[in-house]
Amino acid sequence: MKKALSFVLVILLAAGMLQAQESTFNKGDKVLNLGVGLLSGMYSGTGYTSKIPPISASLEFGIADDVLDVGSIGVGGYLGYSAAKWETSYFGGTWGWKYSSILLGARGSFHYPLVDKLDTYAGIMLGYNIVSSSEIGNVQTGYSASSSAAFFSGYAGARYYFNEKFGVMGEVGTGIAYLNLGIALKL
Repeated sequence: MKKALSFVLVILLAAGMLQAQESTFNKGDKVLNLGVGLLSGMYSGTGYTSKIPPISASLEFGIADDVLDVGSIGVGGYLGYSAAKWETSYFGGTWGWKYSSILLGARGSFHYPLVDKLDTYAGIMLGYNIVSSSEIGNVQTGYSASSSAAFFSGYAGARYYFNEKFGVMGEVGTGIAYLNLGIALKL
């Protein structure tokens, strides 16, 4: 019983602190995120001889304030890119593929300030993954591995601002990578 009471007390204190925080993302704000992906599921495994790490850019516009007291809503676009080369020895020659993946998406985010100067948010993205490939090496098979498809994903992130215009950002979820780190610029 004592533990339960302590837990409820901590939750009530946290809720009181949450309401005291000022929103760092508001209606009319425009924020550009530029990130580098880590922990990507794309182009992993043996045989990859070179990779372009996953990079991403997103632009978000604040469209609504005072959602659930101090929350806000933002919408925007997303662009991600990654490429790799896979090659192996094959009957005395070499054979492989060059792959590239471009993700284009539309995102919607709900922002709720949990900590001062920290813009915390979660959202969903609907987009299209354009995958292209070309065969490389001196042994050619004539096969194609190009493929493209629509995708739906969720994400959560935070942006910490050093001043009114510049900050760092981090996002987890699915997109070009499972973890994206980078900079945030308020325009």
